[in-house]
Amino acid sequence: MATSGTTDFNLDLAAIADEAWDRATGGTSELRSGYQMKSVRRSMNLLLADLANRGLNLWTIDSGSIPLVEGQATYSLPLDTVDTMEVICRLNAGDQQTQADLYMNRISMSTYAGLSSKLVQARPVQYVVDRIQAPTLTLWPVPDQTDTYLLVYWRLRRVQDAGNGNNTFDIPFRMLPPLTAGLAYYLSMK
Repeated sequence: MATSGTTDFNLDLAAIADEAWDRATGGTSELRSGYQMKSVRRSMNLLLADLANRGLNLWTIDSGSIPLVEGQATYSLPLDTVDTMEVICRLNAGDQQTQADLYMNRISMSTYAGLSSKLVQARPVQYVVDRIQAPTLTLWPVPDQTDTYLLVYWRLRRVQDAGNGNNTFDIPFRMLPPLTAGLAYYLSMK
């Protein structure tokens, strides 16, 4: 018997909603009204937030870099950043002979607040992340050169929202069963 030869199975919100609705109602009714779909989207977004709170979703890790500017301590991170995982200061980026990655230590906001000389300039060795408003990363000491340093970071980003029902989710296919089961659970509570 021949196999399909494909590996692109995925479900959009409407298909997951139908499956979850069938599970929650025992298949005795159909998901029909616009309000029901609005309720499904709301429950799905809450479920995605719940899954993010339960632990590290490996598919939401990505990296980025920021060229450092002499005398500038604070840098904006992408708005969908939940937190940073690792940060390094790359010296002489792109130069095969002299490029070096130097690990930076994360410090708490209270430790940063206790630093008496926040404007000292040198190669940055520590950083603090502010996640209260738009996420920012503040370095200490403040960079003393512009062309030499590149900040490289790995971050945990938010899972994209459920959308309008026509798009697939920002998750790997292996998470479709728990996502569908979780949505069925949320719908059954309603």
